[in-house]
Parts: sequence; structure tokens; C-alpha cells
Amino acid sequence: MDLLTTAAVVSAVESVTSDAVAGAAGEFGRRASEALAGLVRRIRHRDGDEPPALPEDTETRRELADRLLDEARRDPGFARDLESWLRDAAPVTAPPGRDRPLATARPRLLPPGTAAFTDREQVLATVEEVVDGLGEDSRGPGLVALLGPGGIGKTATAVHCAHALADRFPGGQLYADLRGVSAATAVAPSEILVRFLTGLGVPPSRIPRDEQAQADLYRDQTAHRRLVVLLDNAHSAPQIVPLLTASPRSLVLVTSRYRLPELVRDYGARLIALGPLSAADSVRLLTRIVGPARIAQQPAYAEAAAGSCGGMPLALCATGARAAEREHLSWERIVRDLTTPDEETPGEDDDPVRGGGQGENPAFRATDLSYRELSPPAARLYRLLGLRPWPGVPVGAAAAAAGIEDEGRARALLEELAGVHLLEEVGEERYRFHDLVRQHAERRARQEEEPRELTRSTGLVVRWFLRGAAAADTAVLPGRWRLGPAYRELAGHDDDSWGAAGPERAGRALDWLRRERENLVEAVRAADEHGFDDLAWQVCEAMWGLHLKLGFYDQWATTHTLGVAAARRCVEAFGDARAEGRMRVQRAFALMGLRRFEEAEEELRAAASADRRAGHSRGEATALETLGLLRLRQWRYEEAETLFADAARTLATIAPGQDGARDVPRATAILAHHTGRALRGQGRLDDAVRQLLHALVLFRELDDRDPYNEARVQTSLGETFLEAGDPSAARQPLDDALTVLTAEGAWIHEAEAARLRARCARELSDPRGEVHYLRMARSRYERTGETALVAHLDTRLADLDG
Repeated sequence: MDLLTTAAVVSAVESVTSDAVAGAAGEFGRRASEALAGLVRRIRHRDGDEPPALPEDTETRRELADRLLDEARRDPGFARDLESWLRDAAPVTAPPGRDRPLATARPRLLPPGTAAFTDREQVLATVEEVVDGLGEDSRGPGLVALLGPGGIGKTATAVHCAHALADRFPGGQLYADLRGVSAATAVAPSEILVRFLTGLGVPPSRIPRDEQAQADLYRDQTAHRRLVVLLDNAHSAPQIVPLLTASPRSLVLVTSRYRLPELVRDYGARLIALGPLSAADSVRLLTRIVGPARIAQQPAYAEAAAGSCGGMPLALCATGARAAEREHLSWERIVRDLTTPDEETPGEDDDPVRGGGQGENPAFRATDLSYRELSPPAARLYRLLGLRPWPGVPVGAAAAAAGIEDEGRARALLEELAGVHLLEEVGEERYRFHDLVRQHAERRARQEEEPRELTRSTGLVVRWFLRGAAAADTAVLPGRWRLGPAYRELAGHDDDSWGAAGPERAGRALDWLRRERENLVEAVRAADEHGFDDLAWQVCEAMWGLHLKLGFYDQWATTHTLGVAAARRCVEAFGDARAEGRMRVQRAFALMGLRRFEEAEEELRAAASADRRAGHSRGEATALETLGLLRLRQWRYEEAETLFADAARTLATIAPGQDGARDVPRATAILAHHTGRALRGQGRLDDAVRQLLHALVLFRELDDRDPYNEARVQTSLGETFLEAGDPSAARQPLDDALTVLTAEGAWIHEAEAARLRARCARELSDPRGEVHYLRMARSRYERTGETALVAHLDTRLADLDG
């Protein structure tokens, strides 16, 4: 009983019952949770208690751990089984730390600096002073916040400082744009934590689902590293605090337009207010942009032009780009343009740091001058792209905004905008605005375009993202049932954007969804704000594959809250009455991922009612099925069985030719599989075997075979035979499952089937077979980046080799 310490059992129960992991480790953890439920069921069955329920808080988890330990002390056989469970579950239960770090990479996430960077030596000196004072006795990381209005050069200065000091931080560099110009655009800390943990080398499936657990893991994995972290464009202290490292020898740089006094009060931050560049440095920056020869043409006027920019680097860059682009434009003319009052120039919002009102920021004036020299098509594209804070604009979306059919033409216009620094290229054929420039573009749009045209353009961009997301979702999950005109438009059209059918096609489509995720969120917001209710819920529907595969539960819950509201308005306006139930089911999945089980149940019951009112039996069955899946996660297996039966009866009411009839056979087979799992959870193993064999028959009778789900049933069948103590019977279904899962490229489920097959070999005293299947499982876990699972199998393989 060496493993059976109170700390070990409490930690294991906490990890396994909290759904703290996903992906490969999540599938591993699900089986560990079901095995734990079986141990608890043995105790409760002996004592005549009610069936076990999943503990959902620290107190009940501690009580469960104590009961397991008490039983182990009384029953040596139970103690062996509990110890075996602890050993098998170790990859998802042992806490990471210095001796078992999850984060193994040395990230290099800083953006490149600019060759034209000028001055700010005093800022670098101040940051160096903070770094010099770092030590183990510090309260936390060194924290410096660079504050100032838009266009003053905060980001360039912070990036310059981070690169200059990078050698002093061997643990790596992290960077994130927090998009905190406003509360509406500010990125949630959870999204940045996922990005940082991934950059640090934590396998995606080991990243927790809730923000607090992510922050805990981030602090744990950075506690002994020397990192420089740059948090750009922050909106508030609550957005920053979860991203502070735990190491007292790390440096965190923050840029913001806001004052952030909490950082000083609570974390001892050093605040640096960035002011305008001096006259000499303004000329120096302008010279670096246009070259000394261009300045020498009219040096006095060039100096006057630099002075007219008010020491604002953004204004100087815009002026320099204009002068470089138009080599025959005199400096005298540039000065006159910069200094002549113009009522048409849109002003900037009052600045929260520097203050001031309309028109005071020279960057707006310089930007407006560059804007006026654009070709009319480029100027129109500039205005229309500025209507929404798109995180990154692909060429296709830009073409849609302006109603341009030829993407080559749109690409040329984007290059024209980038050439005069009105857009910046942030990736291959992806562009974005500086936030101040976008404000200028939006104001120009509202001055010069008809309101109807602004709404129309926004709708065109939303539709572009919807079409792309629907096509990608279809490639990621080709077998699922869908709602919405966007999918009907795809029917009958061969889309070769992702290549031939297979795992590579699904992977490329999922990469597209991942890349456009933040744009899709903005598309939902835009559709909601403009009253495009039918588009809002359809974009949510098209994000199903993205969220099901990759999570992002907070974002999922937020977008689908808008989706539910949009769907309800559609119903009231005689739109698709089925949409409300669909949105509610999908939002419930997000809430389940966040472990907000009571809210998820409420949403699912509301979904079933909405589908019942709509006469949509297929949707109602899905709501009941999903509630049954929730019950499986909660160890409430009897209720799960009842709900799956209710869902099957609802499907049976769908007559041939009715809505959803084509999907009934496959949906019925899936429900039979779920029911087999529910029966196994109750300990009714003979009934579970019969039910799973029935599910296999149903899948094999489908007109369109579903080999992946058939293999999942075979895996469940093999697992059930193992639990019943019959490893000989488990071999064939597991071998059949492995053949299919290998062909499908389903690495996660292939690894689990291989691990179960290794267990068969072990129980049949076949060490060579165990080694073979453990190596197979290991290679699949290695492909998914599951270092903890790989290390676990390496230990077992070393024992067998010894």
C-alpha cells in the first residue's frame, strides 16, 4: 500500500473527477473516472447505499477519498485494486512540478522590432533598473507598465526593451496583444493563458478548461523560469493579473492607454508615462524612414514637418511613408498639409491617459493626409474594413467587404494600404489596423458612406466568414446533422479547399477554423449588433466542429448566448423554429466543459421544450441524448439509461420523409452505444455486452457506413469484456477497432484501444504482446504531444524489458 497515502488519493480523486484535461489525456481521464466510479460502486453496493454520484466540490472529493482509504484498510483486495487504479491513472493525476514539468519549450513569441525605432533610452534604463533588482526575495515578477495615448509608440518601445534584455531571460519570451482598446474588444485572460501554456510546451490536452485552473498551471510552470512577458494593449488590471508569472526573477512588460493604478497598489508596478519624442528624435525617426537624401532636399521644411507631428511616432511614420511614396512631393507642401486646419479631418476620442478632445492627436491628421491620396477603390476598402475591429483580415474577407469579386484586385488594394502604413501585414495575406488608424477609417466611413451601405458591407463580411466556417465544419465533422441555409448552399458542391477526404482534410479544415476563431467571434458580434439574427446563429452553428475539437469554452458560452437570443428572435419573426433548440444544446456543451452542470441541465431542458414546440423531434432527441451524456459524466448511470431510451423513442416518432428521417438510423445506433456505456456504469456487464453488440449490428446496417463510430463501439465492447474478467473475448473487438482507427487516423482513440489491448495481453500472460501494444499506444500519444502519457508507458516498458 505504498501508493495509498491520503495526499495521493485526494489528489487523484480531485484530478479525475474535475475533468481538468481534454484530448488524449481527456479520453484517458474519462476511463480513469469510470474506473473510479466502479470502485465506489463496490463500496456502496456492499453497504446498500444509493449508486455513486460524481463529487463536484472539494469537500465531497475529500470525503470520497477518505472512504476509499477506509475500505482499503479493511479489504486487502480492494487495496490492491485501488493501488492499481492510482498507478494506471498517474498520468492525469500526478501534479506537475519541478520534478515533472509539463512545459518543456523555450518560447520565442516576441514580434520583430522596427529598424526605425528611435530614442526611449531612458525608458530602457528604467526597465534595466527594475531587472537589476530582481531576486528570489522579490514579491513577484518585475512589473513595468508603459502608458500613453494611441500612436505614442508604446508597443514599439516595449518590444525594443524586451529584445534588448532577452539574453537576461533564458527561459524564453512570451507576447500577446490583449486588444484592450475597449472592453468590447479586450481578449479574455483564458485565451491568452491557453496561448502561453501552449507556447511553453504544455500539450494542448493537458491545459485545463477553466480559467482559474489555467492560471494555477501557468504560475506553476513559470515559477522556476526566467521569462520576459509582454502584455500589449491591456485594458484593465483584471485582464493582466492572471497572466503574471510566479517567478520573482521574471519581467512582465505591460502597455496600455489606461492608468492601471491597481498594478502599483497591489503588485508594485513601475509606471512609465510615454511622452512625445523630442524635436531632434522626431527628425531622426523621420530620417530613418525616408533616408538622409530625402531630408536634404528641404532640411528646414523637413524639420518643420517632423515638428508638426507633435512627437507622435505613428504620425511621423505616416508622414514618412507619404514622403517616401511620393518622392516629388515637397516638404513645404507636407508642412502646409499638416498645419492647415481642416474641418473634415475626423477627431480622436478623448484619451484616457493624456486627455484632450477632438482633433488634438497629430496622428489623426497625418493618417488623414495619407488617406486622401489613396485611389478611390483603396479609400473605399479602407473605410469599409474599419467598420469592425477584425483581429486579422484575410484577402477574401476584404474582397467581400467591398463587393469585389476578383481577390487579386482586393489583394492589390490591400497592398496599396499597407504601402502607406494604413494597414500592417501580420501574416501571409492577413492584415490589421493600428487601433487609432481603424478609428480614423470608421469615422471616415460614417462621414462618407450611406448607413445602408455600411450595414450591407458588414453583412457581406459576416456571410464570407459563415461560408468558410460552414465548409470547414463540414470537412471536420462530415457525418453530423446540421441546420441553416449556409449548409444547404454547400450541398452538391465539391469543395476541394481542404484536399481529398481523410484525416489530412479534416486537419486542414480545423486549422482554418482555429486561425479564424477570433474573426468568427467578431462575426457573431457584428451580426448581433446589426440585427442579422439568421446569420448570428448560423455562424454559431458553423463553429461546432471548432469548439467540439478544441474547446475554448468561455468563448463558446459567450457566442452561443448571443446565438440563443438571435435564434429566439428568429422564431418570433417566423424564421427557422428549430434554431433555438440547436443553439441551446450547443451552449449546454460549453457549460458542461466549464463544469457548470446545473446551468447546462437547464439549457438542455429548455432546448427539448423549444424543439417540442417547433415539432422538431430530431432536435428534441439530441437534447435528451446530450442530457444523458451529462448524466454519464456525473456517474448517474441509471438516469442516463432512461434519457437515452427517451431519446430513442423520440427518434422513433419520425416518419420516413419527415425532417431528420435520414439521420434516424445512425442516431439510433449512437444511442445504443451510449446505452451500453450506461449499463456498464451500473455494473450490469452482461446487459452492456448485449447492448453494445446490438449497437454494432445497427452500425453495420447503415446505408452509409460509419467505420469510426463502429470502431468506438468495438473499443467499448472490449473494455466491457475486460471489466467482466474475460480478456480472451476482449481481443477480437479491440483488434477490429485498431484496424479501423489506424486507417481513420484517429490517434487519440487508437492509443486508448492499443492500451486496452496491452491490458488484454498482460492478463493473458503475453508479455511480448503487451510490449507491442504499449509501443503502439506510446507512438500515438507521442504524436499528440502527450509527454506525461508517453513517460508513463516508458516506465511500464522499462519494467517489462527488465
